[in-house]
Amino acid sequence: MAQVDEPGRSPTGMDREHEAIYNDPEFAELRRRFKRLVFPLVLGFMAWYFLYVICATYAHDFMGEEVLGHINVGLIFGLLQFVSTFGIAYFYAKRAEVELDPRSQGLLARHTGGGAQ
Repeated sequence: MAQVDEPGRSPTGMDREHEAIYNDPEFAELRRRFKRLVFPLVLGFMAWYFLYVICATYAHDFMGEEVLGHINVGLIFGLLQFVSTFGIAYFYAKRAEVELDPRSQGLLARHTGGGAQ
C-alpha cells in the first residue's frame, strides 16, 4: 500500500514536529535516562512481588507465623506491597521532577518555540 503524502506529515507517517523531536539527540538522552530510572524500579518491584507470591504459595509455615497477636508474616508482607507501591511512585515522581521534567520541558520549548501549550 502506497504512503499518501499528507501536508505536515513525513514519509514515515509521523507529524514533522514529532519526528523532529524523536530524532533529536536530547530526546534519545531523555529516553535513556527514563529507562535507567524506570527499569530498576520495575525489576525490583516485580522481584519483591514474586517473592511474596512464591512465599504465599510454598512457604505456608513462614507466612503463617504470628508476629503480634493474629497478625502474621503474610499479612505484613501483603501490606508492605502497598507501602512499596506508594514508595516507588513517590520516588519516581520526585526523581522525574528533578531529572526528567526539566529536560522534557526544554526539549518541548526548543521544538515548539515556547513550551507546553
